[in-house]
Amino acid sequence: MDIILLERVGGLGQIGDIVTVKDGYARNFLLPQKKALRANEANKKVFEANRDKLEAENAEKRTAAEKQGSKVEGTEIVLIRAASNAGQLYGSVNVRDVAAGLTDKGHDIDKKQVIMGAPIKTIGMFDVTIRLHPEVEVLVKANVARSDDEAELQSQGVDVIAQMNEEEAAADAEAGFQHELDPDHELGDLPGAEGEEGEAAVAEEAPAEEAAEGEETTEG
Repeated sequence: MDIILLERVGGLGQIGDIVTVKDGYARNFLLPQKKALRANEANKKVFEANRDKLEAENAEKRTAAEKQGSKVEGTEIVLIRAASNAGQLYGSVNVRDVAAGLTDKGHDIDKKQVIMGAPIKTIGMFDVTIRLHPEVEVLVKANVARSDDEAELQSQGVDVIAQMNEEEAAADAEAGFQHELDPDHELGDLPGAEGEEGEAAVAEEAPAEEAAEGEETTEG
């Protein structure tokens, strides 16, 4: 289907461009959202008659979005969630959660303005795109953590998951070292190590062997 764009649409074009799209995309999204008109002769004339007005309205909306974006950009929202020791969330963080977090910070953001390729499923710091206007996008930070203390560490740039892995590896190495030095292991059980008790046993056996040799000589 041929359509006339009434605003900039990523991957398609700018306001006033006539482009061809799939029928379903036009009927289900572009036309109902008033982002485009069917590119028939009647609509072309209507658009040209109103082009200046549409472009002026778009510029005004873009300016307002840029002003809002200067306040929203870089905002960090903390989202406390339950997660496993490996950092895997028992659930996920979606566009609704991000919009709610920004609203709590005083920013008027609708979930439709939050652009996420997929829900967040682990703890960590994530960049999330906020589309305030077809031509204005900003980034915010989603700090997903299991506690406020953990969120504070992540805000300071600490990779909590990597830190946990390092601590576990260090603990395993320490446990292995302590096992090697375990005092419950008797030296006599180790090959080639008789210890003091072993030396005493050898000393006791020596006179007995000498006495036995002396008895044999006497009998002879």
